[in-house]
Amino acid sequence: MWIFGYGSLIWKVDFPVAERVPGVIRGYVRRFWQGSHDHRGVPGAPGRVVTLIPYDEWKGMTDEFRDEADSVTWGVAYRIPDDKVDEVKAHLDHREKDGYTVHEVDVFRSLKDDTPAVTRALCYMGTTQNESFHGHKPLDALAEQIYRARGPSGPNDEYLLNLAKAMRDLKPDAVDHHLFELERRVLALRKQFGPGGGPINGFAPGGIPGGDLGEEPEHLANGS
Repeated sequence: MWIFGYGSLIWKVDFPVAERVPGVIRGYVRRFWQGSHDHRGVPGAPGRVVTLIPYDEWKGMTDEFRDEADSVTWGVAYRIPDDKVDEVKAHLDHREKDGYTVHEVDVFRSLKDDTPAVTRALCYMGTTQNESFHGHKPLDALAEQIYRARGPSGPNDEYLLNLAKAMRDLKPDAVDHHLFELERRVLALRKQFGPGGGPINGFAPGGIPGGDLGEEPEHLANGS
């Protein structure tokens, strides 16, 4: 069994691995459009984590970026030892339980390759129909939500910054305007107000106003 990771599975590998293949999948756009109520946020005050949007579906959605280079997603494929497949699958089903379902993807070592290095790797995605899909949010508001949210797994901004660093280490020339622009804005908030993950209401550390981080209204939840 192969697993493809494109978010925290790149930098938080808490399961046994027999082989690791960095690579790219085609036809999907990575966005911080999935709510996190169990890891980087809590019910009523969710964080934001990444999911994959099929490119053809994404073309009809609101977004600040329209670069075709964003239509591929870099990550890592992991081969699970045969005797650990059931154990790892159960672990990941629980870890990715907040709206994610399992899909199959082909993983290429480079954009020039025509033949995949890994076929039919399992990939956890939060589709646009899952109840935790929150969709597009203006970048300033999205960066502030990520900066202020915190859940059982820690501050939401830690997730974002770890992913940005992991992507630079993995593929320094990878294009991901959404990820790196959010990183820039969150780092600016940290510089001005200190580390994120502060109180949801009132004032976070450093004095940034802490408004309501509750669920997005329906018109945001469907990406319109």
